[in-house]
Amino acid sequence: MTRVPEIPGRTPPQVSRQDGRPAPPPESRQDGRPDAREEPGQETHQGLRHRVRALARFPGPRPVHAVREEARRVGRAVRAVGRGPGRERDLVVQSLKAAAAALLAWFVAKDWLGDPMALMAPWVALVMVQSTVYSSLRRAAQQCAAICAGTLLASAAQAVTGDTLGALALCLPLLMLLANWSRFGDQGIYGATTAIFTLAAGSVSAASVGHRLGQAALGAAIGVAVNAFVLPPIHLRDVRANLAAVARETGDLLCAVAAELREGNWDATSAGEWSRGSARLEHRLETLNSARRWSRESLRLTDGALRALRRLPTRLPPETEDERWSRVTGHVRALTRTLAIAADEDRAPAPPDAPLLRTYADLLELIAQACHAESGRLLDERPARRPAEWAGETRRELRRRLHDGLREHAGRRTARATVLGSLLLQAESLWTEIVPHTASE
Repeated sequence: MTRVPEIPGRTPPQVSRQDGRPAPPPESRQDGRPDAREEPGQETHQGLRHRVRALARFPGPRPVHAVREEARRVGRAVRAVGRGPGRERDLVVQSLKAAAAALLAWFVAKDWLGDPMALMAPWVALVMVQSTVYSSLRRAAQQCAAICAGTLLASAAQAVTGDTLGALALCLPLLMLLANWSRFGDQGIYGATTAIFTLAAGSVSAASVGHRLGQAALGAAIGVAVNAFVLPPIHLRDVRANLAAVARETGDLLCAVAAELREGNWDATSAGEWSRGSARLEHRLETLNSARRWSRESLRLTDGALRALRRLPTRLPPETEDERWSRVTGHVRALTRTLAIAADEDRAPAPPDAPLLRTYADLLELIAQACHAESGRLLDERPARRPAEWAGETRRELRRRLHDGLREHAGRRTARATVLGSLLLQAESLWTEIVPHTASE
């Protein structure tokens, strides 16, 4: 095979960061011999073998592995139901309540009242058991309105056309447009499905329309009543669990940063991983905000007698805690960004000297311990020793050494002093947010 000629103006060899020596050119092999280049359309046996191996490593669909992983998730969920209160047990309770509401609606409509349109009652009752009492009432109103619209429009279309196909062609486009109206929420589609059931029944009369609407109202009333009076759903645990998770994951990330700074083997790859960790913290904050909205909605319409029917699992943490940990996450993001800039060879700021970085790692380790202490306090609701009680003197000593190093760098190395000053500012801000009453120190 012929060697491809060298292209003029190609990128110069990269310089290794560790020893300063240029890296070998791309066409050189480890044994010093030039790498053979193929003509277009040709491929060596070794290249073909590498391609086959790459295809073998491609993470394509593996049904057996997927089924095994799903079975593990189901097993973990079942064990979580048996361990105690939590999201999995709440899902089981709501599922059983929905099934009970449908059975009760069928018994009342079919066996007690003997209504020929009894199917509508359990169908509506089943979907009325929502995750909060407020959402059950809202969806009951939306679905009843959609069912009324579907029944009345289907009956009118049947009266006008006298034919099932013509009635469907007349009413379904209009009902699908109404389904997209925001006032119906996600219940608008029930208008179109009700019209199909009404016309498919074959008998469209004033009596059948009245029975259908009456059974829909009966099912909605039973579903809302079951959801409100049988273990009414009140979601408070998710807020506390997500707050504790934000604190714990913040501590874990700071521990990881401290460990690599102390060892001195961090680089741009490590800084990129830290940046991704701070992005995961922001995602956790979004989950916390969603849990806060759910808890706020679950407390609507559950005052007084309804709340007495179910003992609240825990007291809801104040919303100021969400704001505090949002600020903590912002400081962590700024800290990891500063380290990423310092690790970039193409930028002017350089990291501080290794001894100062080890001191800074000790300070981050102290802040991480404070985060873990806050996580335990949020979960256990027991008064824990504040970090200032067992870490105040250590923190002051580390702070003094870092400030001495900052003054030394400011006199000799301005770029390093810039990075150290930014890192020190973020660490001080983190400590102040995590241990608020130390802000005046």
